[in-house]
Amino acid sequence: MARKQLPTIEQQVARLIQEHQLVSSGKCLLVAVSGGADSVCLLHILAGLREELGIRLHIAHLDHRLRGADSEADADYVQGLAISLDIPLTIVREDVRAYQKKHRISLEEAAREVRYRFLADTADGVGADRVATGHTLDDQVETILMHLVRGTGMRGMVGLKLVNRWQLDSKRIVVVRPLLEISHQETAEYCERHQLNPRLDTSNLSLSPLRNRIRQQLLPLLRSYNPGVDEALLRTAANAADELAFFDVETARLWGRVVHRHGETIALDKKELGRLSLAVRRHLLRAAIEQLLGSLKDIEARHIEEIIAMLDKPAGKQISLPWGLVFAVEYERYLLCREPSTLCPFPPLAGEHTLNIPGETKLPSWMVGAEVIRREEMTEKDDDLTAYIDLDKAGSRLLVRHRKAGDRFRPLGLPQPKKLSEFMIDARIPRSWRGRIPLVCTSGQSIDTPGQVVWMVGYRIVVGYRIDERVKVTEETKRVLRLEFKLE
Repeated sequence: MARKQLPTIEQQVARLIQEHQLVSSGKCLLVAVSGGADSVCLLHILAGLREELGIRLHIAHLDHRLRGADSEADADYVQGLAISLDIPLTIVREDVRAYQKKHRISLEEAAREVRYRFLADTADGVGADRVATGHTLDDQVETILMHLVRGTGMRGMVGLKLVNRWQLDSKRIVVVRPLLEISHQETAEYCERHQLNPRLDTSNLSLSPLRNRIRQQLLPLLRSYNPGVDEALLRTAANAADELAFFDVETARLWGRVVHRHGETIALDKKELGRLSLAVRRHLLRAAIEQLLGSLKDIEARHIEEIIAMLDKPAGKQISLPWGLVFAVEYERYLLCREPSTLCPFPPLAGEHTLNIPGETKLPSWMVGAEVIRREEMTEKDDDLTAYIDLDKAGSRLLVRHRKAGDRFRPLGLPQPKKLSEFMIDARIPRSWRGRIPLVCTSGQSIDTPGQVVWMVGYRIVVGYRIDERVKVTEETKRVLRLEFKLE
């Protein structure tokens, strides 16, 4: 019986591209080529398939300026390859070490960030809708182990994806990996068979990068315990991908009920999140972070567990996460943002501002109208930015400022004065809002002492802001001061 002929590497790549729609017919595909066996093999195969796939190719090569003359030789080699295959080429040289020092990250991280930013810029410049990279099956196994060592959780166990979307500042980049089911040995054999003579990157021999240590030390050790460890890791990745697909569907179903986005801030409903299982909470939190940052780079399992541990903490608590992100606990919700005060309806208020009574007073981002009327002229308030107070009790010299330590007032309806800080806590006002709430206070003439708070300016989405009991309008009131705050 004749042995069944195995598909060629070209057929495997063509099948993977077509099954998963990795390229778009009629579009330009940017191919990242370092000069090594994997990327050279990818380029050569795609060059042979370009008519069948209906695509145009453009080569991108980045000189990291890390290996001196060898780096220049790599660029020359790729240029010669582009000429021989009649494919346009973009070569850029970047100082990765300078980028590393500026951003205080590892050389490996710096090289990756510079590379993907270069690819995003080049794709945008040449009109490519996708970028193809030469990641292989070996890279997949190494990535799974690297994520496991770093503690990135189940999502990290999935490893590399055939299609990945990166958010880089204002640009998005779609990365496809047509060689992800091909081994490095196969790409090397392909290059030898076609006499492509790829370049050898000697930096891959260094034990400094974690990936190199995994490749040269950890994997050989694991294979000595289990020769099939590569297949075991790949099966684990496939299982993790299946489970994550389920959680993705569940997250999409629950998203609108639990998550509300306000610009660059995500608010999570405390009660709704509390109803979910722990596993779903973890996945939803990751999804929320990914939506804000564009990726989960540097977000490890420990960060998610730190957030989980915060869910039962009192309002006002917060923790810092990578990329300047903050997770903050409020009374009815949790916030994910870079600055919790971004959701505050009040603009910052600095200094003290004397009110023109009667008349208008312009404050930073506010306009305050003051009108003296008779009690009979009072109408029903239609919002929480309007107040009526007894002018003779409050005095005509009033000012507006933010809160100070030791502020006290007697909230309407209460028999005794109360610390303003305690009232704000009782009124469930978010901590990040408290310093922005305008306070109308006495100056000189007063109900008690100069600086006495007579009105904590309210807002319709918050219950509890009110005037001081001692300046309320009664039947004995002769002159009523109508104050109205308007956001400009």
